Amino acid sequence: MDSNGVSSASDIRREIASLEAAKAQIEDRISTLQAQLSNCSSNGRAKEEIEENSFTAPSPTEIISDGQLSAEMIYRYSRHLLLPSFGVEAQANLLKASVLVIGAGGLGSPALLYLAACGVGRVGIVDHDVVELNNLHRQIIHTEAYIGRSKVESAAAACRAINSTVQIVEHKEAFRTSNAVEIMSKYDIVVDATDNVPSRYMISDCCVVLGKPLISGAALGLEGQLTVYNYNGGPCYRCLFPTPPPTTACQRCADSGVLGVVPGIIGCLQALEAIKVAGAIGEPLSGRMLLFDALSARIRISPLKLNLLPTNARITSKEYNERNIKGEAHVLVDVRPSHHYKIISLPKSLNIPLASLEARLSEISAALGRDEGDKNKNDGSSASLYVICRRGNDSQRAVEYLHKMGFTSAKDIVGGLESWANDVDPKFPTY
Repeated sequence: MDSNGVSSASDIRREIASLEAAKAQIEDRISTLQAQLSNCSSNGRAKEEIEENSFTAPSPTEIISDGQLSAEMIYRYSRHLLLPSFGVEAQANLLKASVLVIGAGGLGSPALLYLAACGVGRVGIVDHDVVELNNLHRQIIHTEAYIGRSKVESAAAACRAINSTVQIVEHKEAFRTSNAVEIMSKYDIVVDATDNVPSRYMISDCCVVLGKPLISGAALGLEGQLTVYNYNGGPCYRCLFPTPPPTTACQRCADSGVLGVVPGIIGCLQALEAIKVAGAIGEPLSGRMLLFDALSARIRISPLKLNLLPTNARITSKEYNERNIKGEAHVLVDVRPSHHYKIISLPKSLNIPLASLEARLSEISAALGRDEGDKNKNDGSSASLYVICRRGNDSQRAVEYLHKMGFTSAKDIVGGLESWANDVDPKFPTY
């Protein structure tokens, strides 16, 4: 200060610097305390929910009154409700649905966040691992504060923070043959977010046994893939890969690396497919596989081509056409869902969806009997039985089942109606 008690410019600058340093320290301390408070709150909620079972998801009757969503639900999910192809019905389906996510890692992280945010009524999380620093570049549901702690606890806290109306069920254990069926049986839909082949086989096998649709995703390096197994009679994992490969041939992210955003993209798509299945909207990726190449920014969808039958149990669409033109007595069974059959079908085909095949075998027997009677008037030979679907996968499954049930002459038409359009009738509509 000068003699008149007025501070000099240098004194003012020093005091400002001192105050700014003190301010920074105070702000740092506040941030630290807020983080600790958040962790304490999350831990307290998780403990209370698990140990005292104080939290339960709202029941459908609480969510829907007189056919209407509650005011809170309408406000929360208003952007869903505005979509003509989604609307109230699909949202109500979500609120009543339950989804099990196996794995809270790179794939499970975005899948869990979106399933919770979008309003799936009950979400189960299975994982036995703990959060590590080298997880965080891809496992975006976790934070540094949870390093060394259970991934399930971390993921559950994040899901509850984004949507407190959703019931989150924690399974802090490895998913093994000893507990798989018990855990899975409590859910409508299963999301496979694991990163190893043995688990994929076990999960798929359990889904087949329990009749659960399986949303399967994988990501490695700079590539990813996605499909839906065991949905409405669609193929399962073993349909494509009947025999597990040698352990030495299986790669994992820990060994080969992965760009963090790649499992994030696939995990988001897994959530989308689960929402489509749960909400009963759109066309899930059953019988098709999405392949993602991050470097080229390309996504392509490829039909899954099964090979379940021996050559003598299959004929091409051209061969079938030739036999039909020659007047061969036969029954053509179309095993597509009825709403697909209404779009387009081959003349004189009999629509028996794959899902109802077992219950309608008598119709096939009756149809064969009628045709056999007509043909027997000519030369005494038996009518043939052919099976067709959209792309040639469900028809193979149907023929495989028909053979087991005594219809040993049944043959699959390779490539289904797509093959017919490509090889026989270019004007035949495809969809």
